[in-house]
Order: sequence, then structure tokens, then C-alpha cells
Amino acid sequence: MSRPRYSVIKDYIIGQIESRAWRSGDRVPSENDLAARFAVSRMTSRRALQELSEEGILVRTQGLGSFVADARPRSSILEIHSIDQEIKARGHTHAARVIKLGEKKADNNTALLLGLKKGTPVYHSVLLHSENGSALQYEERHVNPQFGPAYLDQDFTRITPSRYLSSISPLTEADQTIEAVTVSKPIAKLLEIAASEPCLKVSRRTWCQQGIVNIVTLYYPGSRYRLGGHLKTEEPQ
Repeated sequence: MSRPRYSVIKDYIIGQIESRAWRSGDRVPSENDLAARFAVSRMTSRRALQELSEEGILVRTQGLGSFVADARPRSSILEIHSIDQEIKARGHTHAARVIKLGEKKADNNTALLLGLKKGTPVYHSVLLHSENGSALQYEERHVNPQFGPAYLDQDFTRITPSRYLSSISPLTEADQTIEAVTVSKPIAKLLEIAASEPCLKVSRRTWCQQGIVNIVTLYYPGSRYRLGGHLKTEEPQ
């Protein structure tokens, strides 16, 4: 079965970018140019460019055209995905290193955010996630044992904490904040960056139907990662 022509155009554009023939900021051929090159309708070439824009590979500017986007990996601020799924979706290899995994007593702030009493035992983990061998995310997580009873028994080099928790306590609600920060020297060393390099800090709290599941803090090197999203609203009536 032949592949849709818009997919062929997408593969061509991605191939040009991955071979570094086209670099971040380069203008890509127009809808008309692509339609002529691949002998398709303008609607077909427009679909290819639009999908690549929604996937964060291109940036489209009305009146100017389409350009190769920033080459750093991008995560959506409108959706929550497990880091391994994000990395694999880019066709890259994910690896995780467990720095800490155990039980601790909740301090004031942790207890407040999890809706527990101070001193209540909670599960605590620290992981370092890498993409193609390069450190990408430092993750620190506190989990309410009620919603992840076998958390400490998991092999988090094979399944991420996010995917494990989602499988037994499906996400129903979340809040998160994003800010630019510098990190401590130990975290900077794990991320293989200078302590002065800005990082993206994502603080997230998630709920299942029965209550608050966990709180997690994520750090990404600013030079290797970005956050973005595509929001489409209904047209005014």
C-alpha cells in the first residue's frame, strides 16, 4: 500500500534537517514549491508543513513562510507525557539512572502538597534521564504510598515513575509551574553543565480520582531543551 503523499513530503523535510542540509532558522520551500516538486496539490503540501509545525519541527510565520525550528527537543506545556515516550517519539534512545529510591518522612512542604500530615512516610525517588547518551532531565519525585503501593519495587531503568503511576492511578488532574533557575552544583554535575547555566524547572502535582498522587520537580538544561505547545480554538460563530 502506497504511503500518503504528505507523509513523503514530511520525510523529505525531516531528512534534510537531520542531514543538516537545512539548519535552525533556514527557510524551507513554500507550499507551491513542494506541490510542484512532488506533483501534488497545494493542500497536500500545506498539510505536510502544518503537521511539521504542530510537531515543533517547523515554525510557520504568516506572510514569511516556514522555517526550521530550534533544534533542541521540545515538550508540550499543554500535555503531560512520560520522558521516555517523548524521547522515543523523536526516534531517539532513552536511558534512566536511579540516583535515590526509598522512603522518607514528609516535611512540612511535602506533606502540605500531598495533603498528608507532617512526618507521614512517603516514597522518594531521584532519577537522571538521558537522550542518546546526553543528560536531559533530573527528576525528583515524592509519592503518596496509597496510590503507588509497589513504587519501591519497580525497576525505573525499565519503566519510568510517570508511566508506572499512570498505570495504577490514572491521571485526572494536574497543575504545574515553569520557571528559569540555576541549580545546585551536584545537580549541575549530573546534568553535565556549568553551575551557572540556566535550567528550566518544572514543578508538577498530579491527582487521580481518589486524591493527590505525587509531586515532582524536573530540571532541564536550558541549552538542550525547550517547552512549547500548539493550541487550536474554535472559530467565532
